[in-house]
Order: sequence, then structure tokens, then C-alpha cells
Amino acid sequence: MFCIGVADYFCIFAHRLFISQQNIRYKGMEFLNRVFRGDKVVWVVFMILLLISVVEVFSAASMLTYDKEHFWSPIRGHSVNLLLGFIVVYGFHLVPYRFYKAVPFVLVPASIGMLLWVLLKGSDVNDAARWIDLGFITIQPSEFAKVGVVMGTAFLLSRTQSDDGAGPDAMNWILWMTGIVCALIAPENLSTAVLLFGVVFLMMYVGRVPLKQLGKLVLVLGAAGALFLSVLLFVPSKTLASIPGLNRLTTWQGRIKRFGDSDKVPAAQFKITDKNFQETHATMAIASSNVIGRGPGNSVERDYLPQAYSDFIYAIIIEELGLLGGAGVVLLYIILLVRAAKIAQRCRSYFPAFLVMGCALMLVAQAMLNMMVAVGLFPVTGQPLPLISRGGTSTIINCGYIGMILSVSYYTEKMELDAQLAAEQTAEADIPEILREQ
Repeated sequence: MFCIGVADYFCIFAHRLFISQQNIRYKGMEFLNRVFRGDKVVWVVFMILLLISVVEVFSAASMLTYDKEHFWSPIRGHSVNLLLGFIVVYGFHLVPYRFYKAVPFVLVPASIGMLLWVLLKGSDVNDAARWIDLGFITIQPSEFAKVGVVMGTAFLLSRTQSDDGAGPDAMNWILWMTGIVCALIAPENLSTAVLLFGVVFLMMYVGRVPLKQLGKLVLVLGAAGALFLSVLLFVPSKTLASIPGLNRLTTWQGRIKRFGDSDKVPAAQFKITDKNFQETHATMAIASSNVIGRGPGNSVERDYLPQAYSDFIYAIIIEELGLLGGAGVVLLYIILLVRAAKIAQRCRSYFPAFLVMGCALMLVAQAMLNMMVAVGLFPVTGQPLPLISRGGTSTIINCGYIGMILSVSYYTEKMELDAQLAAEQTAEADIPEILREQ
């Protein structure tokens, strides 16, 4: 009897413990759902990218940490930027997405003003005037222009939608806005202008702009691209350098010629020069990796790549984390794009659907461009890897894209739940009183 009593007591105790653990787990999940609103997969992808960023930027910034007195300064500054970015994500995802409709009316004109200021009195960094130095902080206006154009394109597409797609005037308004911004960005940052225009083109395709209009635009862009390449390939570099305001054309001329050079040089005769320095060491970093890589913090080429923590951080990721790590980073961005597409499909109005797709396309397109440069599939552009590369303005703005995606996700889900609850209450109200009592 004593043993049976002990067994009964143990069972009761175990049952209560299980129930308490279930309650704690339920309350924990409820707390997480209340704090981290929106799509949980997007949150997880965002957190993983931030973790990779902290580890790899600290490793890749070794050239900046030789001085023992300032050993932690590079990663300290980057961690502050990531913390600010997280605050931006959290703040943006709490804002109902309908309020973002008004942002481009302020942000686009402000960005145009800042871009004009950059052209006149921009601060030079790495032989390019892309920044505004305020003394206590340096900002990159092109990043603000990108998010403003994406939001403006989403608004214009949503305002002109009908059952047959976007109206005929939609592309005209979008091209005027995008063309002015890209024209101001292109002289000092051609790759950003091309990237932005490409994302806007994809948004117009998603926004059901008539294919006939898009086809004409493709023909015009193709002709302009062919003319641009002809100028770079056949006009002497001295002539290009003498054109006021277009001195960056010589930089692109060298990049494209090196990228298109198909001559195979024997390893014994190959020489590393100032012109091929970055591409060569990025290739060496990738070639020296294997399936699992050298391990975090064990990169060799980080000491030679000038922008190892920014433009070429993907090469360092492959060197340290191997082919599996490199493929994992690609998968994270693909998952982000797929989740954004699913969020857009659930939207009940056009603006949030176009906004979430524009934000995701901007992040993923820039990531793919950066990774293609690192592995030698595209000429060097100077585009950082979103949410991973070391940066200030770009990190904050990229976190803003994530915040807007999460905002659309949360408030779309909230509207679905409210509609479902209203439908259940309506159905219950239609039930006769006698049946409800039974």
C-alpha cells in the first residue's frame, strides 16, 4: 500500500509538473508572438544574417585591428550599427503599412536634394563622391533614394491598378521618378543606379504593367546598354577621363575589359597588379576553401583584400565556412524572397503586396549581385552584401526593408484573424436562440 501511495503521489507530481511546463511553454510562445510580430521565418532569417555578419565582419576586419589599443573598435562600431538596425526593424514592424504610403512624397524629393548636394560637394571615399559628411555622421543619400523609389513605385502601381492590370500612365510616372533619381546616382555610383532601375523594372512586371510597354522599354534599354558598352570598349581612356563629371567611366572601362578578357595566362606567368588585385585575391580565397572551409576567423586572404569586410565579404565567408556556408547564405536570401512572395499573396490590397515584393527584390537582387562579383561572374561593382557587410547607412536602410516586410506580414495576418472572428460572430448570430441554448 505504501508503494502504491508513493507511485500515486509521483504520478500526480509528474502530471502537475507537465502541466506547469506546458503553461510556461504556452506563455513563452505567447510572449514571443506578442514581441516579435509578423512572419517568424523572416525574423529567423534576419537573426541568422546578423549573426553571420558579426562573426565574419570581425574576422574580415583584421586589417583594422592590428593596433591593440583599437582591437575592438571595428566590430564595436559595426555592432552599434546592427543594434540600431534591429531597433529600426522593431520600430518599422510596429507601424501599420498604410502609413508608408505617405513616405515617398517626402523621401523622394529629399533624396533628390541630397543627391544634388553630393554631386556638388560630396565627400570622397575610395575615389568616389557618394557621401554627405555632417561631421558627427556620414550618410549615403543613394540608400535613401533607393528605398524612396521602391516605396513610390509600390504606391504608383497600387493607385493605377484595375482588373486588367496597371494603367497605361503608371510606367510613365514611375520612369520619370526613377529616371531622375538614377541619373543623379549614376555619375558616382553606376552599379547602384543600374540595380535600382532593375528592381523597379521587376516591380513593374509584378505590378502587371502591360507587356507591350515593358517590351518597348527593354528595346530602349538594350540599345542604350549596347551604346554604353561600345563607348567603354572603343573610346580611349584618356578621352573618357577628360569628360567633366564622368571620370568614373574609366574605372568601369577597366573593370569590363578585365572581366571580358578571355586570354588564359599560365600560373607561372600570372602577375597580380593594382588593377586585378581584388578579383585575384577573392578568387584565391574561394579556391583555397573546401566543403567546410578553414573555420571562422582563419581566413588568409582577408589580410590582402582591401574591402574584405564589405564588397568581398562573400569570398571570406566561403573561405572560412566552405561551400556549405556559401550555399547556406544564398539559401537564406532565397527563403527571404519566397516568404515575401507568400506574404504578398495574402495581402488584400495592392500597396502592401507591391511594397513587400519591392523590399525583398531590392535585398535579394543586391545580394546576388555582390555574390556574383565575389565568384567572378560579374564585373566589380562595389555593392555590399545586405545585412552582412560592414556599413552604416546601408545597414540601417536594409533593416528598414525587413521592418516593412514584417509590418505587412503582421497587419495582413491581423486583418485575416479579425475577418475570421467577425465571420464566426455573424454565423453565431444567425443561429436561432433555441438552437444556441441546446
